[in-house]
Parts: sequence; structure tokens; C-alpha cells
Amino acid sequence: MACALTLSTKLSPFPYAALAIAIYTIYPSQAEFVWDDGATEPVLVLNDSKITSEDAIVQALAKVGGLADDSAKSQAFFALAKKIQTITAVPELLTILDSLDDHLAFRTFLVGHDITAADWMIWGAIKGSVKALGLLKNNKHPHLSRFLSYFESLQTTETALSLLAAEKASGRRSNKVAASFALGLQDAVDGHVVTRFPPEPSGYLHIGHAKAAILNQYFAKMYHGKLLIRFDDTNPTKERSEFEETILEDLALLDIHGDAISHTSDYFDKLYELGVKMIETGKAYADDTVQEQMRAERMDGIASKHRDDSVEDNLKHFAEMKAGTEEGLRWCIRAKISVDNPNKALRDPVIYRCNVLTHHRTGDKWKIYPTYDFACPVVDSLEGVTHALRTNEYRDRNPQYHWMIEALGLRSVHIWDFSRLNFIYTLLSKRKLHWFVDNGLVKGWDDPRFPTVRGIRRRGMTVEALRQFMLAQGPSQAIVSLEWDSIWAANKKVIDPIAPRFWAITTDKMVPVTIRGGPASAEVKSLPKHKKNPEVGEKQTVYTSQILVEQEDALSFGDNEEITLMDWGNAIVRSKTADPSGTVAALELELHLAGDFRKTSKKIHWLPQPSSAPESKPVVAPVTLFDYDYLITKKKLEENDELKDFVTPVTEFREEALADANVLELKKGDIIQFERKGYFILDQVYADANGEKRFDFIRIPDGKAANLASKAGAKAGEKAPSGDMQKGIDTPVETKMYKMPKVYGEDDVIPKAETKMYPVKNIYSP
Repeated sequence: MACALTLSTKLSPFPYAALAIAIYTIYPSQAEFVWDDGATEPVLVLNDSKITSEDAIVQALAKVGGLADDSAKSQAFFALAKKIQTITAVPELLTILDSLDDHLAFRTFLVGHDITAADWMIWGAIKGSVKALGLLKNNKHPHLSRFLSYFESLQTTETALSLLAAEKASGRRSNKVAASFALGLQDAVDGHVVTRFPPEPSGYLHIGHAKAAILNQYFAKMYHGKLLIRFDDTNPTKERSEFEETILEDLALLDIHGDAISHTSDYFDKLYELGVKMIETGKAYADDTVQEQMRAERMDGIASKHRDDSVEDNLKHFAEMKAGTEEGLRWCIRAKISVDNPNKALRDPVIYRCNVLTHHRTGDKWKIYPTYDFACPVVDSLEGVTHALRTNEYRDRNPQYHWMIEALGLRSVHIWDFSRLNFIYTLLSKRKLHWFVDNGLVKGWDDPRFPTVRGIRRRGMTVEALRQFMLAQGPSQAIVSLEWDSIWAANKKVIDPIAPRFWAITTDKMVPVTIRGGPASAEVKSLPKHKKNPEVGEKQTVYTSQILVEQEDALSFGDNEEITLMDWGNAIVRSKTADPSGTVAALELELHLAGDFRKTSKKIHWLPQPSSAPESKPVVAPVTLFDYDYLITKKKLEENDELKDFVTPVTEFREEALADANVLELKKGDIIQFERKGYFILDQVYADANGEKRFDFIRIPDGKAANLASKAGAKAGEKAPSGDMQKGIDTPVETKMYKMPKVYGEDDVIPKAETKMYPVKNIYSP
């Protein structure tokens, strides 16, 4: 069946229903998706028939996919979908949303008991309507919201939205760009696809490995196939058994579980047999050229002096290598492909080397080991892998991969390229990460400053955010250094709807407050942990006449100013006591619960003072809040850069604080929001020297540029200013612009203007 859907990212409203149902009903390998920014409407070419309107496209694809249909009822919803896309009056749109909500009160789908074209049309129309989505945020349409959430949660819908996001982010200027490679695997057959994730057991997985693992699992599930986990253990110099265990644990942290686990070492006997075959058929030879000379000869297209040695001589040297003799250690085996091919990966690569170290699985049985270039394609073919997914930095070696398989007469394997993941201020080199561990600059491979799977998960990255981000990046072939803000922003979207809200006040900035008109004794009230999501549960808030507030808030209060105490009501500032330094030492507020919170500009959080509550039940808990900076001060290190010259001086910042006692119920790994401070993950719970239970929280970046700015300018142990403030003060700006003298000279120019405002001193002046 020939199927091609042409779309434009510039269409307004965007035909979400057409894109989503195409992926829902037709396997990606059977359809081509074309992006054409010149298109004025969606176009579906199906078996030589051209269909242009979105409703007709949705109906055609529903028929192809065998979706249930009731044409009489469906047409009414199709008409309603068109109305949603065109209505500008809010009351009329609200009436439609109300009617849909009522209709879905006792139904899962709009028509019948299964998904129909009508469902996709209504979902797509609302998805493309900013006004409709805005009205739904009022949480007054629970049944319609449930309906929409179901369609958003479908894996095929996530794929569609990821594809659209990637296309918008690509900024392509060319017309008509086929994107079928982004969605499907070449010649994939449902139920027969086998992918593999082949890590080397020489370290911990990092975010780059996470992308490969997630994509492999995604395609295996898409085609109802299998994912193999294979440890590429061909180098006993670097590999350890314990790394295999940690890699499996890392994959579990990503919710990735293979259908089978194997090792390249399982195939050492077969690989040796095939290595001998390569020599016997004249497709490989032994070479003792020293490494530096071999590298130079390959670069210059010069043949090795041993390239035409006899099969007998080559087998004899291979036997010496297998025995691990002194003579054998001098030799290696090279594939006989080409001497001067423009693709240097095809210039007689090495396929076998000697290594007399003990292998962690096979012991001392072997003294020779196949290289990755030889073992990977061979074992892929032997294990039944249908599609090998790997980064496009290997693209030059793809012909080499196919040559190995063809030379041995093995079953072919498809290769699917994707771009390598790089981030600014981030090191993915195991050697460089090891340097930080060895020098005690981090606390281990799971340090929150590390880009390892353990590190980013410990810092609060969710599996769902990782998966969404990786799928959005999947189609991209560009090798670029990404900002961290996009992935943390995706993470925020995942955690914000479900993170319970609590309060915390830093201990060195607490201000005691007396509340006039407050309760005579402590009162407890149950409140939702998340005002917009009651399902998160309830928390117990203690109200007393003695509370604590932040110093920053207290400093901002004016005499007799009316402010709002969050989850309580309004209060009026009646007195403020300050010490000689200007720090507020105490406050007195008078409750004014009749006041309107909408008219106050300051909504502040607070905590009951520990001494004001019954001894039997704590009202606050001691916590430590951690935040982190990038490990290096340069966005991207060059090859000749010395790592030690670009190490950020201080990368860990901590604040002692008190949090409301509801945090006592949390367990390690729980994600919360301390209101007005940010999102945090509970890292550990422990007892201090006094036996008091303490909680360590790690701040989760929220994707805002200010919160992700390098804090390298801060003094040791201090929290650095964030965002533009820091950039303007102490962060040098790299620029290639030529320098110009200042118009008014080097002295600061302070403009004078007539004003009745009181003078303000520049806080940044010396």
C-alpha cells in the first residue's frame, strides 16, 4: 500500500488529527511523511488517490486502519471539530466544551466503545485551539480532560508530537523534506524486528548512552519485536564484571529491560573460526607494522609490506597470536579491503589484536580478541539483529560494517543512524569523568553534577522526560552541543502536575513573627498537597500565633502594609523590629481575614515556630538544600585544552533550612516543590550526631536560563547570583567583534535627570 502524508509546520490550525491518526493506523514503514513549508493544506496520497481536507484524510486513514465507525454520529462530531477550530467567541466555545464534557460523563469514547475517526478529530481540534486549551485549564471539564489525556498518553501520539517538535526545531529552509526515516525502520516487519544495545562494560552509562538505549527499546516495542542487551567485552584491559551489574542497574533506572542478555565473549570461538576463514579466503592478513607507522601508512594510502603475504604465513602468525607468545604479541590481523579508498575506515582496518591480560569472563583461555569493527557486525548477524541503531559518527564505518558481513556470507543487518547527544559545559568522556572521581572533585559516579544516568536521575530527571526528549531528538542528524534548558524544561512538565507542594525557610534568614488575632493554641487543618491536582493527596498545616517568615520577605514589608499569608489569609504589618545592621529581628502582624488576597502584591509562605506547637508532634523538620554548578567553565573543551585549567572552583552550594513537618512522610527519591524556591528531590534521610532525623534535598533545574547559568563567579561556599545579573557583573563575554573606544572615555558616565525620587546607590559600585 502506497501512502504519503504531506504537512507543513506553518499550517494554522495545525492538522494534529491527520498526523496522529496516520501514525496510529499505519505502521511507519508503510508510510512516508513529507514536510513542505510551502503546503497550504494537508495532502494524503493513498494508492494513487489524492485527498486534501483534514476530515477526509482522517476518515480515509480510519478506514485503512479498520477503526470502528458510525457515519451518522461521526459527522456531527466532525462538524463540531470544525467549529472548535474557527470559533472566536469564548461563550460559544465554552458551550461546546460543556456539551462534550457532559457527553463523556459516562463514556470513554465519543461514538461506541472503541476509538473512531470522530475521537481523533475532536482531540486534534482542541489540541490546535489555544482558547480551548486555556478554558480547560480551569479544571471545570473533568470528563473531557480525561478523554484528552488518554489520547495524549498514547505512544503513537507521543511519537507524532515528538516528530512535529523535532521538525519545528530543525529550522529547515528547504521545501519538501521526507521524514519517514524518523518514524520507522527500513524494511521492518511487525513482530520480527530485533534491536540491540551493546555497551562496553568499562564504566557507567551517561546521557548519550541513554539516548541509544531509549531509541532501541522504542523501536523494539513499536514493532512488537525484541531488544537485546549485549555486553561488548572484547578488551580485558578496561572491562570489569562489576560494570556489567552497574550498567544493568542504570538501564533499570531508565525502565529499560532487554528480552535477552548476552556477551560478545559468548561468540569468541565462532569469531576465531571466522577470523581464520577471512585469512584462508585472502580477505585478511597478519601485520607487524608498528602502530605509528601503520597509522601514517593508512593516512597516506600506502600498502603494508605484509599485505600480500601467503595464507600459510598469515595463519602461522595468527597461531602465534592465539598462543600469546612473544612473537605473537608483535602481530595483528587486518581486513584486506582497500589501501587508498577515500573513506579511510575502509583502509585495511585491524580486526584482531593480542592481549594477555585475564578476561573477566573467559579467564586466560584467550590471548587474542576481536576488535569492535569485526565483532559487532558479525555478532549482530549471528544474534538475529535486524536493525543496528548507532550514532552517525560511525557513518564512515557503515560500509566497513556491511563489508565484514558480506565477506563472511552472513545475514545482512540494516543500520539506522541518529545524532550523538552533546551538551554544553558537559563532559561525556569516561577518561575525563574518571579524572574528576580520582581527584575527589565529585563524590562518585552517581554525583548529581555528572551526566551519568545515575547522576541525572539522582538530580531529579524523570524517565518520562528523558524518553520524550530523546524521541524528539531522534530524527535529528545534526551533531550540535545542546543547552540543558530544553531537557530540564521537559522534565518540569512531567513533575509539575504531580509534585506535592511544601514550604521551607532557610535557618540563617528566619524572622520570628507574632500574629495578633491568631489561634490561642495550635490548630491543624487538612489542605491539598497540590491545589490543581487533588489526587496527590492532603497535608496537615499547623496554624499558630507564632510563625516564621523569610528575611527577604520581612525586609520588603512596609508599615501597615497588607500582605497575604499563603493558605491562611491576609494580615497587616503592625510593627517591625530591626537590629543595627538593618536586619529584621522580629515582626508583628495582625490577621485581616476579611481582606482580598487579589489586592495584595505579596503572597508569602511561612512556618509555625517549633516552640509554639505541642511537643508530641513536630511541626517543622531540619533539611539541607543542595544546588550544583557545571563542572567546567567552558562550553566545549577543545582537544588541546587542559582539563584542569577549566575546572569550576566551587560546584556545590548548600543551605540549611526548616521545612514543614509534612516532609517527614517522604521517602528517598520523592520529588516535591518547595513553593517559591523550586523543585527538589529527596536525596537521603539520615540521623545527625544528635540522633535527629535530617533530610537532604537536591534542587531540580526547571529549564529557566537564569537557573542554569554558570555560578562560577561565586565565592567559595556562597550561592552565586543567577541569570543576567551574574552575566552583567563577573562573567566575561567571548566575542570576535573588534574593540571600539568608549565615546565618553573610560570613566563611568552617570546620567543626571530631574526627578523627585529618592537617590539610590548603585549596589555594584565599589
